[in-house]
Amino acid sequence: MMRMLPLAVLALVAAAADGPRLFYSKTFPGSKPPYMEIRLDRDGRAEYREAPEEEFPTVFRLRPQETRVVWELSEKLDHFRKPLESGLKVARMGDKLLRWEQGGERHEAKFNHTLDPDAQLLHDWFERMCESAILQADLERAVKYDRLGVNQAILRIEAAWDRKRLVGVDQYVPLLKRVAANSAYLNMARERAEKLLALFQQAEAAGQEPGAAEAKQ
Repeated sequence: MMRMLPLAVLALVAAAADGPRLFYSKTFPGSKPPYMEIRLDRDGRAEYREAPEEEFPTVFRLRPQETRVVWELSEKLDHFRKPLESGLKVARMGDKLLRWEQGGERHEAKFNHTLDPDAQLLHDWFERMCESAILQADLERAVKYDRLGVNQAILRIEAAWDRKRLVGVDQYVPLLKRVAANSAYLNMARERAEKLLALFQQAEAAGQEPGAAEAKQ
């Protein structure tokens, strides 16, 4: 049995590498950041980068309901086998790329503007993933290097939650618990951290995720 264990582990790794993955990127020179991308596995594991070859991406995981909705939208779009660009003369809003890949197979669609409602919903999901990852990175930096800035970082997360822009909220939980339990941070920051933790737990217990219900319609 002991000799077979490494082979089994290797087989699992290979299977994960060959599993389906969704890829989203937006290139928008002059914006901040000018490039961002998400790589999303079938199990909800996501990687956020601000450069294609970024060595240390922000890694987080969507909750099961969020993952299901995103992948269902991809299926409705036939995994991007069809064009999504509207062709209308509209302002440049960034060059978006949606790609489905598994092993050596891949399908992708590029667009600046689309009229497809499912593509619009999926685009918004990926945008919220990017926004959520940026907020997580900001909070992590503040927790480590700027204790006075922690309250503002949590305020931005709270505002995003109120606007239903957060996804994968479990990525914030370890940092929020760290703030809530440490008297070195401002009392208001600790109180806001406890409030957000409670809101996340309530949403999970109720089976609610920001935007999930809208995306199913």
